[in-house]
Amino acid sequence: MTAHLAAIATAHAAAPAFGAAILGRAAALAVHSEVDAAGLPAGARRPLTVTYLSAAHRACAAQLLQWMRDDGFDDAAIDAVGNVVGVYRGARVGARRLLTGSHYDTVRDAGRYDGRLGIFVPMACVRELRRQGVRLPFDLEVVGFAEEEGQRYAATFIGSGALVGQFDPAWLDLRDAAGVAMRDALQAAGHDIGAIAALRRDPACYLGFVEVHIEQGPVLASAGLPLGVVTAINGSVRFTGEMLGTACHAGTTPMGHRHDAATGVAELALYVERRAASVPTLVGTVGQMHVPDGSINVVPGRCRFSLDLRAPSDVLRDALLADVLAELARIAERRGLRYTLVETLRASAAPSDPRLQARWERAVAATGVPVLRLPSGAGHDAMKLHETMPQAMLFVRGQNAGISHNPLESSTNNDMQLAVDAFTHLLNELAA
Repeated sequence: MTAHLAAIATAHAAAPAFGAAILGRAAALAVHSEVDAAGLPAGARRPLTVTYLSAAHRACAAQLLQWMRDDGFDDAAIDAVGNVVGVYRGARVGARRLLTGSHYDTVRDAGRYDGRLGIFVPMACVRELRRQGVRLPFDLEVVGFAEEEGQRYAATFIGSGALVGQFDPAWLDLRDAAGVAMRDALQAAGHDIGAIAALRRDPACYLGFVEVHIEQGPVLASAGLPLGVVTAINGSVRFTGEMLGTACHAGTTPMGHRHDAATGVAELALYVERRAASVPTLVGTVGQMHVPDGSINVVPGRCRFSLDLRAPSDVLRDALLADVLAELARIAERRGLRYTLVETLRASAAPSDPRLQARWERAVAATGVPVLRLPSGAGHDAMKLHETMPQAMLFVRGQNAGISHNPLESSTNNDMQLAVDAFTHLLNELAA
């Protein structure tokens, strides 16, 4: 078994064929987008937007399912929340499984590799295992998680949440910007809502969860390294809010008589920036500010906003949150405003399992790459699986200074090849 897997790693190292194949699949999956390609200049890259249960999302799921079947997975199906699940059976019946994968939904105007790279890498390994007739002593389960980004509904980690038994039935009544309830979107896509609860995985049946992901930051690029081993995923908390003031005439209302909702949110955003910057490991973002039915000559009476706070420990996250909430209350009182705030996500920090992290470190070293350890500032499906089983992540360098959530997000076939090599070495070690 070990000799077979070592031969696979050697074959991978000869040329970046698997990396090139992943580049091709990333491009092919990016054809499915909610943004119309009509009118784009010849040769222009189509803007990529794939939100939960949209037509583009369903097309992506169908394509991933077909690729899993083509690659030689023994079982492949789309589950009740839209996860695409493939299983490559091992030689030992009843042995614990290794779970891996990532998400295939995107933010709006996204890059091609966020999430999807973590599906393509293990698929490449399965394809080669099948070609060489190699069976691992354990099942390998690869999941393309249906939703992680929280773009269409005020819920995140829908796909991985279902696997840890945390699909909230109240989510079914959430409505998107067009008024479509999640319940109706699931049913229109042909999913059985009654089967969602049964998606929960028994952690006793799993060796753990590993995830490959593009870094989404500049650390690896700055260090000149293609791979990095994640030590922990930052804890986070998110809100949607609305500041309420008084809409009035912009020309006749003196500045001292105004209750401007938008400037109240702007003041909050500046405070979040200052407070988060005071501690190097903290980040805070007001990523959305919207004045409904705003007019150039009307003082804003309403302003909707979002709030995203992250820290490497729950203690630091909660201290940041407490200060931000206190400042929000002070701003509203001083300006004569009211506000509503709804928490949409609270995720605990997720330190990597020491044993799985060590396996990633040895896998990276086996490729000849120096081992760099780094935390993840972004949230990942691994942080949901962390709640029920051991998890650890491998980062792959991004080009363009690691930019992500942006069409400029990029990688190279050589770096993706090394990710396949590292994943193969991890399988090799687990098999031994």
